[in-house]
Amino acid sequence: MSDVVDHAWTDEGDLVESAGPPIARILGACPVPLWGMSSAERLTRSLRRAGVAEVQPWTGAVDLGHRHLLVRDDHVFDAVLIADLARARNLVLTTEAGRPVAAAVDADKAEEAAALLTEGGAIPEGLRAVAPGALSSAYNNALRKREAPYLLPLTAETLPAVERRMFAGSYKGVTDLVTKYVWPAPALRVTRWCAQRGITPNAVTWLSLALVLLAMAAFWHGWFLSGLAMAWGMTFLDTVDGKLARVTLTATKLGNVFDHGIDLVHPPFWYWAWIVGLGAVGLPLADAWLVLSVVVGGYILQRLQEGLFIALFKLEIHIWRRFDSWFRLITARRNPNLILLTIGALVGRPDVGMLAVAWWTVASLLVHTVQIVQALGARRSGPLQSWLAR
Repeated sequence: MSDVVDHAWTDEGDLVESAGPPIARILGACPVPLWGMSSAERLTRSLRRAGVAEVQPWTGAVDLGHRHLLVRDDHVFDAVLIADLARARNLVLTTEAGRPVAAAVDADKAEEAAALLTEGGAIPEGLRAVAPGALSSAYNNALRKREAPYLLPLTAETLPAVERRMFAGSYKGVTDLVTKYVWPAPALRVTRWCAQRGITPNAVTWLSLALVLLAMAAFWHGWFLSGLAMAWGMTFLDTVDGKLARVTLTATKLGNVFDHGIDLVHPPFWYWAWIVGLGAVGLPLADAWLVLSVVVGGYILQRLQEGLFIALFKLEIHIWRRFDSWFRLITARRNPNLILLTIGALVGRPDVGMLAVAWWTVASLLVHTVQIVQALGARRSGPLQSWLAR
């Protein structure tokens, strides 16, 4: 849903909260499959997620009791465009080149709007043409990024580029350096493979949970390199399941809780198992319990700091300023810590890798503490705002 539409546009223009939910009609029969489904099926899912209960093919019949949302299925619409169209009135959405591809109109304009979308011509009187950037904001708070909403023609030739753009659109803008720079290319291929075979995001999450447990068992016995292979595999699947859910519009509240619950809980168990494994290979830490307390306690405190920041400032700590977003790339969370552990294991010093994680956890805690103190001072001048929204 749009994060910026919070007002009623005028009848001459666009968006009204009082007009009630529209009914949707899909025009065309695009034969190109998209993420393992027809374009019409994906549009139907998108429309229903936007609160449009009735979605059917256009037959020419008009229901006088409803606003009509008319959409061509030979184009792919960013979810924010569909969400804002569902709340719009007397609008024709065009591509940047000016081609009409969707309309949100009262019933008395539905036939004219349908003719415009299928046959072309002049914009009917009383309707206003808008491009994607004029309809929806480029700022996406949920994905922590600023990115123009996409509206793309769908053909057999454009399909690879369309899926790449949709996949990129499903990515969070502020995340760790591995997720941001290493995983996108292979994750796109695996996400496409899963979508084409009907593999669900929850199935991928179950596999990642299995890898969590196997990695922990390997670390416990001191099999660090094999454990790291499984741990990195888990982090990769953690990228795939979320992207698969977003591009196929199959995300559920239960699946989200399942995925994020695993993400939240498992890292301390990995660190505990690693420290136990050091003893198994003859490299026990002299202050093992102190190190474990620092790493696990620091992980918990960082999570609490993030929650405190949201409670105090109604904003995520990692999207306040440019520095905060940059620091999220390397802060002592799972993937950056795995880098330190991997380097330690590769050079034959997994104990030094764990000590590096402990020191980096302390440093990251200090950085986050300074961020909170600075935010308390900045709030005196007014509410905090993400640099991405400015």
